[in-house]
Amino acid sequence: MNYVNNATLIRRELITRLSTLFVSKKLDNLERIPLELFPRGGTSVRCCIYKDRAMIRYRLMALMGHRVEDETDELKSLKDYVKDALNREKPQNPFLTVIGEACSACVRVNYVVTDACQGCVARPCMLNCPKEAIEFVNGRAHIMHDKCINCGICQKECPYHAIIYMPVPCEEACPVDAIRKDDSGKEEIDYDKCTYCGKCMRACPFGAIMERSQLMDVLKALESNRRCVAMIAPSLVGQFSASLGRVVTALKKLGFDDVTEVAGGAMETADHEAHEWESRMAQEDTFMTTSCCPAWVETVNKHLPDLKPYVSETATPLHYTGERVRKNDPEAVTVFIGPCVSKRHEAWKDDTVDLVLSIEELGALFVALKIDVQKMDEAVLEDVSPAGRGFAVTGGATEAVRKNVTNHTMKTVQIDGLDKQSLREIRRYPKQCPGNFVEVMSCQGGCIAGPNVINNPRLALRQLKKILNQSNP
Repeated sequence: MNYVNNATLIRRELITRLSTLFVSKKLDNLERIPLELFPRGGTSVRCCIYKDRAMIRYRLMALMGHRVEDETDELKSLKDYVKDALNREKPQNPFLTVIGEACSACVRVNYVVTDACQGCVARPCMLNCPKEAIEFVNGRAHIMHDKCINCGICQKECPYHAIIYMPVPCEEACPVDAIRKDDSGKEEIDYDKCTYCGKCMRACPFGAIMERSQLMDVLKALESNRRCVAMIAPSLVGQFSASLGRVVTALKKLGFDDVTEVAGGAMETADHEAHEWESRMAQEDTFMTTSCCPAWVETVNKHLPDLKPYVSETATPLHYTGERVRKNDPEAVTVFIGPCVSKRHEAWKDDTVDLVLSIEELGALFVALKIDVQKMDEAVLEDVSPAGRGFAVTGGATEAVRKNVTNHTMKTVQIDGLDKQSLREIRRYPKQCPGNFVEVMSCQGGCIAGPNVINNPRLALRQLKKILNQSNP
């Protein structure tokens, strides 16, 4: 999966422009952004610049925290949406929104014969089709989609690779079938099924699925008289080409009064999970899964009821960190900064966290306020175990828990990314699990590969390992 594409660049540009206007007290100029990005006579991405401008307007609505599907008056100005955002007391669920006008209504035809078809004499595609769904018309293979069952045999048999699989990207990416076409052919999300993993948002080539950002809420909090505490996820390490100490200084320059690492809360999670696991093993339970990934917990709650008894009851690193900040500073605004959509949903249900800022939004804020992270002074970091920072990658939670286990032997299993195939495997675990401790990460590679990161996960992992090697054990 590409972590940078044109839809991503447009979103980051809009975050930066919105932040710049907020800080400079020029939000009245928000209406000009669509015109500046797609000026008259310029090149359009879609059918015309007017539709491009409309899509920018809807994206700005989402970035101000509004649900595009709730629009009732197309003449309502962006300035009025600004007022609504500034008057909002707290963010509202759901945290994803679909821009119907941006959705291309991809045709659900999975297998397509391309011009590479040679009309060969062998015709293995036709002869091996179990439903006789292929015929030859004018010397070319033709798939009769009313008969086709999308088995893919024709694609495998074609010697010219002339048959391709053409998915609906967002539907293909969703591991729980939570996104489907409505009566008009546009995609809609079923929030009774959605786990907020963010895979559909990343997969859509048209940028039609967006988060309802809390950017305005965070900026408003930073300008208020209340103390603001940034709670930075372990995955923040490696996202900027600078040390963690410089990132902490940059956050304080941004306006945060204090910065704390969620890695500390991760060690509390590891300690509690280790004790819980040992207790379960003493009771002769067969296995236990981690609970630190909220998208995994949502998946179990909504789709895997047989797995519920096996999921750890331990709270997440976010909760333990928020709890500690609340105890020390009850009136502070707590802002979690992390890589994923599911944390917005988790924070919405957790009284210890007020707001969530994505790593992508943080990077845009640094650009908007002209904060060069590499030129910041080194801040003194908390005394945090490297194992806590290791929660950012698949396997990190397992190793942290292992360090706290004393009385039993762990046989570990790691689910590196939730998709349809891995879910089929996990469903078998209540009857036969290959281990007794199962770590589940919704994103392949772990949190450093979340839908809201800004660095290539491989590069981020390299930086993270460097920092972990420099840390005290």
